[in-house]
Amino acid sequence: MHKAYYIYILSNFKRNVIYVGVTSNLRRRVWEHKQNLVEGFSKKYKVHDLIYFETFSDPISAIEREKQIKSWSRGKKDGLIKKANPKLKDLYNEIL
Repeated sequence: MHKAYYIYILSNFKRNVIYVGVTSNLRRRVWEHKQNLVEGFSKKYKVHDLIYFETFSDPISAIEREKQIKSWSRGKKDGLIKKANPKLKDLYNEIL
């Protein structure tokens, strides 16, 4: 079986806060954020909605991409998200 790795971007209800992360289990990780099981930034700012993700076949590529996106300006991140998800809808149900 082929293992997958993901970078993901979450946002709050108002879409004015974003969080970039990496995981090997996207469904579980987003669920954990939605249940406020992840301490820190995402819990504090109620960052629960999956608005963007990418899939990778190896963890090194996923981690490098996460670091790349984290280094971008907010405007560049918003452009990436809106290109793939123009309505900024929560994609969680699509990955279930």
